[in-house]
Amino acid sequence: MSLRRPLKIWIDLDNSPHVPFFLPIIEELRKRGYRVLLTARDSYQVCELLRFHQLSCNVVGRHWGKHRLLKVLGTCVRAAQLLVSIIKEGPDLAISHGSRAQILSALVSRVPVIVIFDYEFTSTLPLYPDWVLVPNLIPETTKIVARRQVIRYPGIKEDVYIPQFRPDPSVRARLDLSDEDLVVTVRPPATEAHYHNPEADVLLDAALDLLTHRPHVRVVLLPRNEGQAQTLRKQWGQWITSGRIVIPEHVVDGLNLIWFSDLVISGGGTMNREAAALGVPVYSIFRGRIGAVDRYLSATGRLVLLESVEDVRTRIQLVRRTRAAAPHIGGGSALNSIVEQIVTILEAKDAGERLSADTGSR
Repeated sequence: MSLRRPLKIWIDLDNSPHVPFFLPIIEELRKRGYRVLLTARDSYQVCELLRFHQLSCNVVGRHWGKHRLLKVLGTCVRAAQLLVSIIKEGPDLAISHGSRAQILSALVSRVPVIVIFDYEFTSTLPLYPDWVLVPNLIPETTKIVARRQVIRYPGIKEDVYIPQFRPDPSVRARLDLSDEDLVVTVRPPATEAHYHNPEADVLLDAALDLLTHRPHVRVVLLPRNEGQAQTLRKQWGQWITSGRIVIPEHVVDGLNLIWFSDLVISGGGTMNREAAALGVPVYSIFRGRIGAVDRYLSATGRLVLLESVEDVRTRIQLVRRTRAAAPHIGGGSALNSIVEQIVTILEAKDAGERLSADTGSR
């Protein structure tokens, strides 16, 4: 009797938040004896995060900018590149948090594909994965298309990896932040995203103007890419020179930075939800369509949605935060649910293939 070969799971990381999200999933799948193949896109801080977490990965393709036609072209080019690099590996299952290029290459190569996402208004190519995993906060009335099944997991995406977080206070020293500083972490909007609304840029300017004119406030500004960093350095140069605004020279552990901040202001979903999950006051300047997860966090008082310059001036509370030694974080039900769904799908597929092979050999 021959031993079964290790089943292969292909995970594609095509945006910065996907690196911390998939880390515990990768670890758990490997513990269970599965072989995990990793690819990534050179986009935003993906490569820096891979190095930061010492994650070995095959980097394929890059970001093609904001123009919609170029995005589509870039997706097709990257799908072809992925097809060449992955076809010899013969993965049994493909998984991503919304990688369009992986969906396309997996469908062409007939690899079953799972797509996870937590924002129901994301733009997609007319490609339908076999399975879709979404938070149970997204209503069942929301139109989500999968060729086989839509599956819901408990909580929010950030609940997958936040339970593994352990505070490291050295992050403040590395950024030259003193105990007297009121630290505000600011993440600009994703200006190259299809859902970007220019109103968010106006709110970012208003927020930075407010923060730089308040004593004892230090802003840690986290640009999404070098182009955005250059623009911000030019616009806010005098405050950067004076040290009131700090742009880190190297990638920092985002969760530690959030935890040791007094509040967070962000134009993107992931950092907002990370702060909410950690219990850190957070203000959203995102001005696209508000998804079900953010509506829930807002309704429960864990996230403040800013809609105007007047909101920026009147609703942001610049107060020093009293933090515990460690955050009060729940269990790993989101992680366990997602891993169990992946394993169930993979094992059912493998059992079906072995049954078909046994029947064919008779």
